[in-house]
Amino acid sequence: MHFDRFLNPTRTCFYCGVIRAPMEVFRYLFFNVLVFFLLCVAASATDRYTEALFTLKSEFLDDFGSLSDWIIPYKQNPSGKIHGCSWSGIKCDKNSTIVIGINLSMKKLGGAISGEQFHVFKELVDLNLSHNYFSGKLPIGIFNLTNLRSLDISRNNFSGHFPVGISVLENLVVLDAFSNSFSGSLPVDLPELEHLKFLNLAGSYFNGSIPSEYGSFKSLEFIHLAGNFLTGNIPPELGKLKTVTHMEIGYNNYHGRLPWELGNMSSLQYLDIAGGYLSGSIPKELGNLTKLESLFLFRNQFSGFLPDELSQISSLVSLDLSDNHISGPIPESFSEFKNLKLLSLMYNEMSGSVPMGIAELPSLETLFIWNNQFSGPLPSNLGSNRKLKWVDVSTNKFVGDIPVDICLGGVLFKLILFSNKFSGGVSPSLSNCSSLVRLRLEDNSFSGDISLNFSRLPRISYVDLSRNKFSGGIPLDISKGFDLQYVNISHNPELGGVVPTEIWTLPLLQNFSASDCGIRGSLPKFHLCKSISTIELSDNNLSGDVPESVVSCQALVRMDLSFNNLSGRIPEELARLPSISIIDLSHNGFNGSIPDKFRDSLSLVLLNVSSNDISGSIPENDVFRLMGRSAFAGNPKLCGAPLRPCSGSLAMLGSKGTGKLILVLILCTGLAIITTISIAWIFVFRRRSKGKWKMVSFTGLPPFTANDILRSFDATESKEAILPLSASIFKAVLPTGITVSIKKIDWEAKRMRTMSDFITRLGSTRHENLVRLLGFCYNKQMVYLLYDYFPNGNLAEKIAIKREWSTKLNLVIAIARGLYFLHHDCYPAIPHGDLRSSNVIFDENMEPHLAEFGLRFLQQINEGEFNSATEEELWMDVHSFGEIVLEILSNGRLTTAGSSTQNKASDLLLREIYKENGISCADSSQEEVKQVLGVALQCSRSRPSNRPSMEDVLKLLPDIKPQVK
Repeated sequence: MHFDRFLNPTRTCFYCGVIRAPMEVFRYLFFNVLVFFLLCVAASATDRYTEALFTLKSEFLDDFGSLSDWIIPYKQNPSGKIHGCSWSGIKCDKNSTIVIGINLSMKKLGGAISGEQFHVFKELVDLNLSHNYFSGKLPIGIFNLTNLRSLDISRNNFSGHFPVGISVLENLVVLDAFSNSFSGSLPVDLPELEHLKFLNLAGSYFNGSIPSEYGSFKSLEFIHLAGNFLTGNIPPELGKLKTVTHMEIGYNNYHGRLPWELGNMSSLQYLDIAGGYLSGSIPKELGNLTKLESLFLFRNQFSGFLPDELSQISSLVSLDLSDNHISGPIPESFSEFKNLKLLSLMYNEMSGSVPMGIAELPSLETLFIWNNQFSGPLPSNLGSNRKLKWVDVSTNKFVGDIPVDICLGGVLFKLILFSNKFSGGVSPSLSNCSSLVRLRLEDNSFSGDISLNFSRLPRISYVDLSRNKFSGGIPLDISKGFDLQYVNISHNPELGGVVPTEIWTLPLLQNFSASDCGIRGSLPKFHLCKSISTIELSDNNLSGDVPESVVSCQALVRMDLSFNNLSGRIPEELARLPSISIIDLSHNGFNGSIPDKFRDSLSLVLLNVSSNDISGSIPENDVFRLMGRSAFAGNPKLCGAPLRPCSGSLAMLGSKGTGKLILVLILCTGLAIITTISIAWIFVFRRRSKGKWKMVSFTGLPPFTANDILRSFDATESKEAILPLSASIFKAVLPTGITVSIKKIDWEAKRMRTMSDFITRLGSTRHENLVRLLGFCYNKQMVYLLYDYFPNGNLAEKIAIKREWSTKLNLVIAIARGLYFLHHDCYPAIPHGDLRSSNVIFDENMEPHLAEFGLRFLQQINEGEFNSATEEELWMDVHSFGEIVLEILSNGRLTTAGSSTQNKASDLLLREIYKENGISCADSSQEEVKQVLGVALQCSRSRPSNRPSMEDVLKLLPDIKPQVK
């Protein structure tokens, strides 16, 4: 925060450092002994200012040596000058006889400050302790600095109540205490500071109401109280603040209405009361704020119509009233906002049509009105102002065509129109919109050719045209869209045409979906398909075989070719793909057997070959048994679990009927004897082996016995029992040298069957961002789950490590993909149940994996509270994902989205995160950081229904270059 307007100090470039571990105890003690010795030796040779500064230094934790030049000389102080004037951060008068400024900003200093030395600095004008790690209570000795004009203690960890007595600092102009841990009531004596112009108490834990006395500041220009735990009504007395130009008081827990008296703040230019739980209608008196440039009232509970009087604010540049309960139309008078760049009314209950005058706003760049009940066509001249950059009108009831001038200015980069009733063709102007990055037209009634000229769309990365009425086939020049990552044209039944031969060569393409499009012809060869992860071409008229070149698609996770006319054998190359999870080849004409190579796949979850002409036996593998009969039905020549047993051995009995009969009778008699003995043996066994251990292994674990596993625990008891373990998680080395992570769960014998079935389901859940469950060892009292062991710790342990932005983005997306798989690719969905940073663990390549998924659900079964995976539990996972993302963005400083983060202004958070990640204004990553933060805040919304699904999350996150396995 710059204070040039108030004090004209030298500007300082801020950045966030990395907290290092404190010095060893002996170094700390040695340092203090040395300080004491030097003070004793040099006391007679130094001045009182230098002595006071040196004793102040002795209280600091300075692990980085930021104050290494603070050294007391051994020679006599000449001419009465202050030695400390030459030290870093110290400013003296021109004669070096008085200290007038102490600036220790961004010195990476810590510790508590006693303040006993401050009485020496009576002439001090500027004290800056910002961007450090100071803690404890704010020393009351600061109030001895009676000439102080600027006090900046922002971005520290001062705690406790803000001390009473600040009113003695009569000359104070700037007080910045942003981002600390203060609690209790706001200091009520602040308005007694007649010269105070800048007040920032945001980002702490202040509670109670805003004092009505805060309406009596004489000179205040800037007030920031956002992101605390303030409650009660906003005092109408704030309307008396005639000198305030900037007021941020949102992200608190107010109740009641917004006082109409705020309309009397005649100098106000910036007003932000977002996230304040305010209700009632927006006061029309706000229209009197004729100097206002930014008005942010989003994420409240405002209702009623928008007042026409707001249009009197001709200076308005940004208006965000989203995420409320506002109803009615957009006032026609809003056409008078000649300076407006941002209009955001999304997530409300508004209706009617968009006034033509909105399209004529000369400065409009961003229009967000999605998730309302708007209807009618969009203004035909929308975009004619040549400034439009981002339009999102999705999830409304709009009809008609895309405005022809939508990209007239050549700067439009996102056009989001999905879930409306638009019709007609794709606007010709879009074919020449070289700035376009994201185009979403799904779930409308668009028709005609897909007239997108991809060779003229060099930046386009995301295209979704699904659920429309397009025809004319897939544009053949789609292979010229070199930045394309996501393409979805599914459910356009009249589209027709063929799959372009070079579609797989797109270097960044990850998702290609064209199901239910009437596509004919054969599958093109899979050359250079290094990044594709999802191919969906079901419900078409494709014929021929699946090219063996599919082995080139090493990143492929999901392939759906069901309901076509494909034939030939199932290519063994599919089984060699390292990440393949779901393959659906059902309702085709495939023949031959299922390649036995599939039994070795470590990632496969579902292979659906139903309704084909497959013969032979199903590979013997637990994963195949768990796929269920429906995945293999409709193949009369196919046998093996989970279908009927293969019984071809009876052919060995010969051709003569008598011989067959005799042999059958002998076999039946022998079988009856064996069965009787077995039943008797089982009866005895069950009586004698109540504590016997059993072992179930999944793909990836050699067929160990229970004894092999138990021996690896180094137990001193017999192989049939094991001593209770002191912790529920530990690691063990199995006989072949495999190291596994083991979790112990106690269970009741009556729940063994249900729990083991669910554990078996977890064992078949394989994804590159999930920890593999390798098997389980159990008896009637307990079960040991065996997981892959990853040696590189978890995210909670490494959250404060400085990472490049690209690394953080990959981390966020990897976690999102793992959670998406559990929610959307598992049938039925599996809620993680305990998603937190300590359950994100790293493998030997530092790739993240989600651990302990489904275990909360397993515990519910154990406790007799079995429920199917409810939508509520999935929403809880989404909320937890938002919290983890915020931790990653802030290097662990923001830990709970439900409290501290939701009570901070988004732009305030964004500035913090930019600085935490060392991202400057010129950094190209700024937009990605903003996008990821937006997703995190959406995921952590208080209302579950307002959170995105994990499918939506992956669409909302920035696109990244795929990492091929």
